[in-house]
Amino acid sequence: MTVQAELFGFAAGALIAAVTAPVGVSGAVFLLPVQLSVLGVPSPAVTPTNLLYNVVAGPGALVRHHRQGNLAGPLTRLLIAGTLPGVVVGAAVRVFAVPGPTVFRVLVGLLLLPLGVWLCVRVLRPGRHHTGRPSSRFVTVLALAVGTVGGVYGIGGGSILGPVLVGRGMPVAEVAPAALASTFLTSLAGTAAYAVLSLTAHGDIAPDWSLGLSCGLGGLAGGYLGVRLQPRIPETALRLGLGLLAAALAVVYLVQAIG
Repeated sequence: MTVQAELFGFAAGALIAAVTAPVGVSGAVFLLPVQLSVLGVPSPAVTPTNLLYNVVAGPGALVRHHRQGNLAGPLTRLLIAGTLPGVVVGAAVRVFAVPGPTVFRVLVGLLLLPLGVWLCVRVLRPGRHHTGRPSSRFVTVLALAVGTVGGVYGIGGGSILGPVLVGRGMPVAEVAPAALASTFLTSLAGTAAYAVLSLTAHGDIAPDWSLGLSCGLGGLAGGYLGVRLQPRIPETALRLGLGLLAAALAVVYLVQAIG
């Protein structure tokens, strides 16, 4: 990677994390198309590069949440217990079962489109979708499934866990720090898994270390800023913006895959 590409990655990571961190999303889900389409990171190396971004960027937001006393709680432990083994399974699936970029884009599109539409509906018509607080069993099973998907996708899982749990009635202030902590630890495990798999499998499997670090350092600063600004940003605007962006990215990926 050139210096210009790394500087661009730093700026992209900072901007994305500043917008997504307040709702418990690391931003890797939105950094993915930048790496694929703009920076030309090969597949499947783009997945562990995204996980490396989460590892470097995560502490910025987590430090701020820790200072606010938001990290301690049972939800954090439940999410970690489910997503941590799931991301290792997802890494193996990504390397050995889903190596092609076309299939990868279809999976990304099918994942993001319903999630984005659901987020928008939840924001625009909240009164018709009220549900009770989810049980511990539901949270653990959901975390395991999302961790596996996150290992395939390279997002750590927090970008799915956060919206789902908030949609089930949990407050953003509780979900955001737990989702970010889960994303950080599962991304650490996922990055290590890909590094080990790169020693035995063929192709571009190891992360792009320089780009991942550059994007992550940007996310480190942006995530800290985003969590600090969280009380001043309207929650409705953030949820709606994330939903629209997720749906738009899904359409782009599906069109590219068909083309």
